[in-house]
Amino acid sequence: MNSSSEIPESPFASLIPDIDRLAAEAMAVWKVPGAALAVVQDGEVVLTRAYGQRDVEADLPVTPHTHFVICSITKSFTATAIALLHNDGLLDWSKPVRDYLPEFRFSDAVATERVTIRDLLSHQSGLPRHDWIHVPGDLSPAEMLPLMRHLELSRDIRAAWQYNNLCYNAAGLLIERLSGKSFESFLRSRLTDPLGMTVSFSLDELAAGPEPARPYMIDVDTRLPALQLPIRTTAAGAINTSVVDLANWMRLHLGRGEFAGERLLPAELIGQLHAPLTLTAKSEFSEFGHGHYALGFQTNTYQGERIVSHSGGWVGWGSLMTLVPDAGIGVAVLTNRSPSEVTSILTYYIIDRLRGREPVDWFARFRKIRDDFIAHIPVDKGTRQKARHPDTKPAHALSAYAADYAHPAYGVISIRERDGALHWAWRGMGAQLSHWHFETFVTPEIIDELHPDNLPITFQTDRGGNIVHLSVPLEPTVKDIVFQRKAGGDCLDPAFRARCVGQFQSGAITHRVTLDSKGRLILKPDFQPAYRLEPQQGRRFRIVDLEGFAVEFSGEGESIGQIVFHQPNGTFLAERVAEEGRER
Repeated sequence: MNSSSEIPESPFASLIPDIDRLAAEAMAVWKVPGAALAVVQDGEVVLTRAYGQRDVEADLPVTPHTHFVICSITKSFTATAIALLHNDGLLDWSKPVRDYLPEFRFSDAVATERVTIRDLLSHQSGLPRHDWIHVPGDLSPAEMLPLMRHLELSRDIRAAWQYNNLCYNAAGLLIERLSGKSFESFLRSRLTDPLGMTVSFSLDELAAGPEPARPYMIDVDTRLPALQLPIRTTAAGAINTSVVDLANWMRLHLGRGEFAGERLLPAELIGQLHAPLTLTAKSEFSEFGHGHYALGFQTNTYQGERIVSHSGGWVGWGSLMTLVPDAGIGVAVLTNRSPSEVTSILTYYIIDRLRGREPVDWFARFRKIRDDFIAHIPVDKGTRQKARHPDTKPAHALSAYAADYAHPAYGVISIRERDGALHWAWRGMGAQLSHWHFETFVTPEIIDELHPDNLPITFQTDRGGNIVHLSVPLEPTVKDIVFQRKAGGDCLDPAFRARCVGQFQSGAITHRVTLDSKGRLILKPDFQPAYRLEPQQGRRFRIVDLEGFAVEFSGEGESIGQIVFHQPNGTFLAERVAEEGRER
C-alpha cells in the first residue's frame, strides 16, 4: 500500500504505523487512488510516505517522487517571485498594477487606477472569481488580461476578500514584463532550480516527465478517471511537482528565506508574505481561529498555534501545504483525486502528534459531513425539480431563439434548433437544453465532460417581442452575465442593403436612405441629423445614437417598399416614393 523514504532511526518510527493506517482508512472512504506526503522539521526532511496508485488502470504505484498538479499552492510561488522583484527594486508591490502593466484594466475606472500589486496577491481587488473566463482552457494567459475590463466588480477595493485566479494570472504577466523572462523561466532560475526542485507547468509536461500521476474524480460515490483539464492561469495554479521537491519549498519558507545555507530572500519579506492581511472566514471548528489571507498564503491558528498554508484543488487533483513556523514544522500532502478531505486529515493528525497532543478525530468529523452530503444529493435533485413551474411553454417558436449571442469577455453562445429542441454551444462545450419554465432553459448534467451543469439560460425580449439577449449566472456574486444577440439575416447581406436605398415618406417628412463608403446604411430624415443603421436581425436595424429606436425594411420579393419605425413613443410607417428619373 505504501512506499517510504524516512531517515534511519527517525523519531517518526513510532508514528509511521499510525499514519499509514489512517491514510489507508481515509483513502478508502474518499476513494482516493494515490497520495504522497512529506514532513519537514527543524530545516530537514524527516519523513516522506507514498500510498496507492498514481495510475489505477496501469497499476503504477505512487512514490515520493511522483509528480502531481499542486494547483493553487502555485500562488505561494507567484507571490514569492513578486517579492524577489520587489527586493530587486524592479517594482514596489504597494503601487498600482498599472504603473508596471499599463494595459491592465477593470470595468471601473477608479479601481483600474488604484488596485495595487499587493491587492492582486491578497485577493482584495474587488473583482470576484469569474472562473468561467479561464476554465474552458481555450485562452492563453495574455489573452485573458484584456478581458478583465469587461467583468463586473462586486466590491470596492480592499473591502473584502474574494479569491481570484485571474488576478494571479495578471501577476504572472507582470513578472514576465519586468523580468524579461517567461513566468516559467523566471521561477526556475530564481526559485525552483536553486532549491533543487523539478517542476513543470502543463499537463503535457507532466505526462512527459518523471512518474506522472493521473487524475480521478467522483460521481456521488463512484470514482472515475477525471478530465485532463489544462490550467491556463499558469501563475494561479499550474505547477506540477513531487512531495520530495515541495519539501524544499517548505524548508525555504520555514527558514525565512534561507535554504541550505544560501539566502534567497530577506527574512523580512518572508514575514510580509506570511502576514495576515484580510479576513477570509471563521471556521466552524473550535480548533481553528479566524482565517486570513496573506500574500500567496492562507493564515490561521490551529490549537492556538499560528499556521501558514495553502490548499489546491482542480478537477482530479487535491493538495495541501501547511507550515507551523514557530515550531519549525511543515507538512505537504498531494493526491490525485478531488475533492476529498484526505489532505486535511493526514496534515492535522501529523501536526497534533508532533506537538505532543491527543489528535483530533478529523477522520470521523469529515466522514460524517461527507456521508450527510451524499445522503442529501437526491433530496437536492428532487427540490430542484419541484422548483420548475409546471405546464409552461416557451413564449416563442424555438426557431426564434436560434442565433449567436456575444459577450466581450465570455465569448459567444450559439443557440440552434435541432430535432425539435434547442441546443447550446459555447467555447468547445455544448448539449441539448431542456425547457425549464417561461423563457428559461437549462443545461443537462454531463458527468464525463467539462460542462456547466444545471445552468439556467434566460432569454429576454424588447418591447416588440424580439429576442435581443440572453443572460446566464456564470458568476454568482454579480448580476447575470448578459450576452447580446448578434446580427443575422438579410440585414447582413450587402445586396439586400443596396435594395433599401431610396426615399420614404411619412406624413410631411422624407426619409432618405443611402449607403456610405463601407456599405453601411445611413438614414437622413428631414430636419434631423444623419443616423447610421446597425444590423440587428432579419430586416431590422438599430438606429445608432438613438436608444430604443429601430427600423425594419419590408416588402414583397425583391422590392423594399416600406420602412417600419419602432420607437419608444409608437410604431410608424414610411412608404417608398418615386425619385426623379426612377420608377417607384
